[in-house]
Amino acid sequence: MIDEPAGRAPVRIRLRRSLAATTAAFGAGHLPGAINLPPESVDGRAQRRIPDPSTEVIVYCSDVTCDSSVVVAKRLIELGYENVSHYAEGKNDWVAAGLPLEDGRAASNPAR
Repeated sequence: MIDEPAGRAPVRIRLRRSLAATTAAFGAGHLPGAINLPPESVDGRAQRRIPDPSTEVIVYCSDVTCDSSVVVAKRLIELGYENVSHYAEGKNDWVAAGLPLEDGRAASNPAR
């Protein structure tokens, strides 16, 4: 489980398992503050989406069976990002802990 840091909120990157998954899956629920940055788009979008290489970035996927998050975390480090973490347990762990998700409109569990 990743503890929430004090101060500036980290950028969380939600990964898709495959190109067949759509942004609708991201819109249906993701960790608060997450952006969708598919593995095939890291080189072209990372600098635009996360312009400061010292920004705290937490890369996650659904759970430990999804290796896309490892690939993206390594690539971000290669691109010069200095503060990259991998949340291996991902979204499933977050939900199991009773933490809120966001969808395309509003937080899905604002009571927490």
